Parts: sequence; C-alpha cells; structure tokens
Amino acid sequence: MDIEELHATAELAQLVLSDTEAAALSEAVTQMVDYFARMQEIDVDDLPPTTHALLTRNRVRPDAVRQSAVADALLERAPDLEDRFVVIPNVL
Repeated sequence: MDIEELHATAELAQLVLSDTEAAALSEAVTQMVDYFARMQEIDVDDLPPTTHALLTRNRVRPDAVRQSAVADALLERAPDLEDRFVVIPNVL
C-alpha cells in the first residue's frame, strides 16, 4: 500500500501515524493484500461451505422445548404478575 494512501486512510480513521509506523503498516498491508490475491486464485467451486476448518459435525444443539423450574420460581417471587408477565411501574 502506498504511504500516501495509508496516511489518508489513517486520517479518515482519526489515527496519527509516525513515519516508522506508517512504513511498517504499509509493508504489512501489502503482504495481506498479496496473500488475499493468492487466496482468490484457489479453485473452491467444489468445496462445501464450512464454519470452521476442523469442524466435522454441527456444534449447535437441537432445540428442545421443556419446562423450566427456574422460570416458575422467579415468577413466584415477582411482586405483581399479570398472566405470567411481571408488572412494573410506568417509567414516564
């Protein structure tokens, strides 16, 4: 990335970079852009989408509806209820 572009981007982000920081960041950004360009060259048309490179099964648990004793206990302690809803005083 060009140093002038980097300073312009840093200014938009309200960052102040020294010349040393700008030079190091410019080199790092250039390496990242080159790496992204290399990644775009890889053919991934036949690969299924994944959420994690090492994930072999879905980590999401199945939804199951069940009663909760905790909810009932909390509702019992509420000072004022209306059809299993806690009534609170008006704020405004």
